[in-house]
Amino acid sequence: MSTNTTAAGRRVLPRLPAGAGALALALAVLLASCKQDAPPAAAPEPGTTPAGQAQEQEQATDAPAEAVSAEVAALSAEQLREAASKAYQESRLYAPGGDNAMEYYLALRDKQPADAGVSSALVDLLPMTVIATEQSRDRGDFAEARRLLGLIEKTDSSYPAIDRLRNTIATAEGEAARRAAQEQLTAEQEAQRQQQLERERLEQQRLAQEEAARELAAQQSAQAEAARQEAARQEAARQEAARQEAERQEAARRQAQQAAANRPAATAADLRAISTPAPRYPPDALRAGTSGEVQIEFTVGLDGSVSSARVVQASPPRTFDREALNAVRRWRFEPVPVPVTTRRTINFSPSQ
Repeated sequence: MSTNTTAAGRRVLPRLPAGAGALALALAVLLASCKQDAPPAAAPEPGTTPAGQAQEQEQATDAPAEAVSAEVAALSAEQLREAASKAYQESRLYAPGGDNAMEYYLALRDKQPADAGVSSALVDLLPMTVIATEQSRDRGDFAEARRLLGLIEKTDSSYPAIDRLRNTIATAEGEAARRAAQEQLTAEQEAQRQQQLERERLEQQRLAQEEAARELAAQQSAQAEAARQEAARQEAARQEAARQEAERQEAARRQAQQAAANRPAATAADLRAISTPAPRYPPDALRAGTSGEVQIEFTVGLDGSVSSARVVQASPPRTFDREALNAVRRWRFEPVPVPVTTRRTINFSPSQ
């Protein structure tokens, strides 16, 4: 914000940010409406004002002297003008304390009392500050309300709203003090009531938990009995299934025996070879020119495969046993009605 001078040397008002005048006018109208609708503040009854209220009222009376913080008052005129303009642009009109346009303008007015632009700006800010003071009072923020009242008083000690604001702040503080005293008187009764409620709650919880524990124990007992009965049922079913399986196997065994008895006996002569690959000649025996033979006993199953092969006799011992067994186990025969056990001799000769 800057101050302009005409050719005649006359100082004119500083240029406010765009829209500031309209805002100030609207707030002024709103303030006037509040003044018309608000009932007159009742003065505290004699003898009922707390001691602390008188002290707060005394502080409120002295507030104008402290309306501007020491840090703000220490700034130069140019610094104050620049800070005021910036605060105005950023809508820090009267708050926060120590960094608002109103404090900067008040400090600037102290340094340059003849600056009409500063005085005009302060006049524009007064209605907004009044509304903010009432709002702080109504929400119980009495320290902020007194700070704002101090700004108003320092701006214009004869401003019409000052006495009303001071009285309503004091009344509101008195009411708050009386409420606090009443709350203090009933705090012990409330504490006793809460203690009684807590005892009743604990007793109810204890009884409810005991009942829940009994129900849980009964439920667990019933579940255990049901589990025992189910286990017994499953064991009985398992035993019955095992008995039936044993009977089935026994019947199958008897049927197999009966079928075997009814089938003609099979002999080695009944075996019809499908595949009888020759054994591999052991490399060491082949290099040494060793010859020999191995007699193998083996069983041909119903499907013609060989099982239960074993060496009956070998010459020389353990030279050709492994290869002879490996070869016989790969032999295949035509299916037979009953397993047939037979013996075969496998010869090993290097000249073969």
